[in-house]
Amino acid sequence: MTSELRGASAAVGRTELAKYLRGIETGKSPAAENTPAGEGEWGVLKVSAVQAGQFQSTENKVVRDAAHIRAEFEVRPGDLLMTRANTEALVGLACVAASPPPRLMLSDKTLRLVVDDEVADPSFIALALLRPETRNQVRGLATGTSAGMKNISQVQIRKLAVPDVPLVGQRRIVAAHAAFEGRIAALESTLDKLRVVRRGLVDTGVAGPLRKLGDVLAEKPRNGHSPSEANEWTGLLTLGLGCLTSEGFIPRQLKSIPDSPVARRFRLSDGDLLMSRANTRDLVGLAGRYRDVGQPCIYPDLMMRLRPDTDLCLPSYLELALGSGAVRRAVQAGARGTSESMVKISAGIVEALRIPLPDVERQRDVVEVVGALDKRLAKQQKAVAKLRTLQQGVVEDLLSGKVGVPAD
Repeated sequence: MTSELRGASAAVGRTELAKYLRGIETGKSPAAENTPAGEGEWGVLKVSAVQAGQFQSTENKVVRDAAHIRAEFEVRPGDLLMTRANTEALVGLACVAASPPPRLMLSDKTLRLVVDDEVADPSFIALALLRPETRNQVRGLATGTSAGMKNISQVQIRKLAVPDVPLVGQRRIVAAHAAFEGRIAALESTLDKLRVVRRGLVDTGVAGPLRKLGDVLAEKPRNGHSPSEANEWTGLLTLGLGCLTSEGFIPRQLKSIPDSPVARRFRLSDGDLLMSRANTRDLVGLAGRYRDVGQPCIYPDLMMRLRPDTDLCLPSYLELALGSGAVRRAVQAGARGTSESMVKISAGIVEALRIPLPDVERQRDVVEVVGALDKRLAKQQKAVAKLRTLQQGVVEDLLSGKVGVPAD
């Protein structure tokens, strides 16, 4: 890709975003149900519909009352959207709604930036708004008393300094970005197919006589500990709930906490099996084996630690069993809560789960087969991440003028 770039590098000037805009429009947030609109229904966008360079049309709430439906707020193909209110990290995100479904309305927290198509390409503006330099401007201008909700005004948005690039150059930068997107999409398609194969391997491999999970545990499930966050580095970390995913343990959302004798009683060892005991119904009960993150780490009280009797059940096999379709359905059915956004499972529900349990030798075989596929998945994921990093670097170089705009 980089070899296809042409033209001498030259510093790119800056201009106010207002130069590229004909106007800014906002919607309203009528009473709505917290469920996505179905076919033929109207919906209003959640703020999460606008992500970094991606439009998530399913992030909406259905509007039942016809009196609240305003056709002028409908999202149109090619609209450049931006959030005016969100958390400190997410406020001001932008994307182009390339092919939105019909009957989705802007909310009062989403803006439509009406681009002057004689001087600007909406996709170029989205790229410009997402670059680190512009994101820093947005965070500096956003106001609010809490990091959980910040706002940026239309006046401030118009004054954002963005690259001053002629329309023909904008389109070439967008084309370079799109070329990367095509290659990334091909890799991600392969990833999706591998994930489907993995689910099939797990569901067919996890087989054998059913045993209650409690009968194969060496000790009772133990909930974690959630002390307050530390104001300064203590060397002790706690996991975030997002560390447990459908693909196992992923180290993220780690937070520094105060060190104490109590906290250290929950310190994790490499290979410890963890399970989320509270989350949305789709995510509750996800399990994964902890991997050393290089610092002492504990787990929060929204997780529980499971320690199987290794003469009966390997932790690596139990991780697969807890992720199988049948066990996941049993966990979700047993979860309880007053809201679908937060349900919980008790230690009793977990101990009562019925797990297919072959002999240990067969468990090792299943783990080995799935592990070989996991290595292929990891290699493919690294390739996607590498290409995404290259894409970001090339686009930033083009926007800044460090690299000349492609000639074609």
